[in-house]
Amino acid sequence: VTPQVIHVEGDPDHPINRGTLCPKGASLEQDILNERRLMKPQVRRPGSDQWEDISWDDAIGEIARWVKKTRDQTFVEKDGQGRTVNRCEGIAWIGGCTDTNEFNYLVGKSMRSLGICYLETQARV
Repeated sequence: VTPQVIHVEGDPDHPINRGTLCPKGASLEQDILNERRLMKPQVRRPGSDQWEDISWDDAIGEIARWVKKTRDQTFVEKDGQGRTVNRCEGIAWIGGCTDTNEFNYLVGKSMRSLGICYLETQARV
């Protein structure tokens, strides 16, 4: 049996939208079933023009190392006037249009906990 999406609908008991879906939500099936959708992480090494598949563990490890290194190098504790700011100026986050409010809330809290202040969404870009 091949798992597949048969139908996408909202939650009729949801207190905000009463089950209605915006165009993004209604077209979510297309994102899931897209034949060009990547199913595993890929990396393009410096100097290479090719993408290579890597494991999820390796991808998470590489991202964690990159974030730690960049945050350590670009973290600012105080601004030019001596005020405490505790921000990372070397990392930014941009959210996608199909991200849920809950996901964006979690990401926003997570990024801010690292001192990342450059948060944006493609809806405004």
